[in-house]
Amino acid sequence: MGRRDSGIAYDAVVVGTGPNGLAAAVTLAQTGWSVLALEAASTVGGGTRSAALTLPGFTHDICSAVHPLAVLSPAFRNMPLQRHGLEWAHPPTPLAHPLDGGIAAVLERSLETTVEWLGPDGEAYRSLMQPLADDVERLVESVLGPFRIPRHPLALSRFGMSALRSASGLARSRFRTEQARALVAGIAGHSMLPLERPGTAAVALILGISAHVAGWPVARGGSQSIANALAAYLLELGGEIETNRRVTSLAELPTSRAVLFDTGPRQLVEMAGDELPGWYRAQLRRFRYGPGSFKVDWALSGAVPWTATECARAGTVHAGGTLAEISAAEAAVARGEHPERPFVLLSQPCVADPSRAPDGQHTLWGYCHVPSGSTVDMTERIEAQIERFAPGFRDLILARAAMNAVEMERYNANYIGGDINGGLQDLRQVFTRPAPRFDPYSTPNRRLYLCSSSTPPGGGVHGLCGHFAAQSVLRRLSWTGMMARTG
Repeated sequence: MGRRDSGIAYDAVVVGTGPNGLAAAVTLAQTGWSVLALEAASTVGGGTRSAALTLPGFTHDICSAVHPLAVLSPAFRNMPLQRHGLEWAHPPTPLAHPLDGGIAAVLERSLETTVEWLGPDGEAYRSLMQPLADDVERLVESVLGPFRIPRHPLALSRFGMSALRSASGLARSRFRTEQARALVAGIAGHSMLPLERPGTAAVALILGISAHVAGWPVARGGSQSIANALAAYLLELGGEIETNRRVTSLAELPTSRAVLFDTGPRQLVEMAGDELPGWYRAQLRRFRYGPGSFKVDWALSGAVPWTATECARAGTVHAGGTLAEISAAEAAVARGEHPERPFVLLSQPCVADPSRAPDGQHTLWGYCHVPSGSTVDMTERIEAQIERFAPGFRDLILARAAMNAVEMERYNANYIGGDINGGLQDLRQVFTRPAPRFDPYSTPNRRLYLCSSSTPPGGGVHGLCGHFAAQSVLRRLSWTGMMARTG
């Protein structure tokens, strides 16, 4: 459908090549559109880049590390990414959550095995998760995307009865043991919200279900492999990519039928200027961002010496203690405080992908939540939490690289104040991001669209924000073209 013979250089230009920008470009290119993707950095990837941050031979994921939603994503399923080098590496256990006393809660690929691990709370866990796991395809279609009339109302209502609750309320009402309650709290902590907020249970349910039906894998060789595969497929379809191409205004772009921005609302306003009406720019400026992140990468001389041996085989470890401790830490962050005992999210990629480090050595990836724009160094507090559950951990550290919330934003302009989710994902904003519109990806200007994680379904490496934005472009511009032909 190229338009170059009509004086238009491309059908679509995509600004930003994170997984959503690349997914948008691919979705359009699959229909025959001519597409140009522009990237300010020297490599594609956005939140899925990898680099040698510490020592030679150690590969670290700069941002996202573990990818349950990528495996479930309907967008990625329609792309032959494995043919372009993407390989998922699954750890023996998706998640472990250590507690004091050398015990741990364990989330296994097998729901039945997880039920056995949870002992007295096993049957309660089964009654909560089994119906949702059985309905996972319907739930993914209903939940991971923009608000729409549900095609599977029964499945959605079963999910909603628990999902709309607070994670702390769900954990306390459903489970009796500290292990089960902590397991729910840690998974819900990915929401970057206080666990007493309504709707935080949804995050625990979606990610918990994904562990059973798809696993929590890493990308072999590093998360960069995801972006590289998307880029290679885009090029195969005839798309074009230009790196080291920073865009500051629409005037810098070649002519096109549509421009899609894999950026936040703030950057869209800065680049689009008067091309958007004042009332819409005002809505975008009211978009709310969430807490920041403080991240550390370690090069280790060996595996982390967890007291609870179950943690040694887990790809992801939540080091935060009990439900009460995690709730207190996340509530402190929401108040603008830096918790002494932060909730620490850890990835042990070498458990699934030994290629990330020299033989016998390991990489460790971890972060905690901090107030937006924080410059406080949380390294000591994070390492104290790890040492609490793995005495001797510090003795294994060969090198470390840390990034505070301000540095996170400096690395990726979409991470406002260090918010890696592209905006607060509470009930008020989950479907109205970036502004209350029937089609959240479109703008009042028929040529301009937003395709970043600041649109539904929000943060995570799944490409769905870009995929849905591309579908919006196709619907809207196809309808415009049809009306022009019949008018």
